Amino acid sequence: MIDKARTPEDLAVMFAERANSRDAKALSELYAENAVLAFPPGSQTVGRDAIREVLERLVEQGGEFQVEEPMPTVYYGDLALCSTRPADNTGGRVQVARRQPDDTWLRIIDRPETRRPE
Repeated sequence: MIDKARTPEDLAVMFAERANSRDAKALSELYAENAVLAFPPGSQTVGRDAIREVLERLVEQGGEFQVEEPMPTVYYGDLALCSTRPADNTGGRVQVARRQPDDTWLRIIDRPETRRPE
């Protein structure tokens, strides 16, 4: 199990591991203090504490999370744009991560779905 994101791509692996262990607190620690999560679809959740509340409801629903195949990461200095093709057919997952002073990465913007599942 990865304890710190040394690359932006580590965040997706860590998300799946922590979600599968049903640890919403550890999941929320993948986000910067003032991060924005576009979830539930059509809304925005701002700040780590509010994101944790959303993630608590998400992990309560159960289900298995898998690490999805990443698209190439795009870098701009200490920012990284990451994306995957979702296995659940919800359009696309996109995240912006920022390198931290200790060279680890945190999500600052996360849009886990571009459309609602059918």
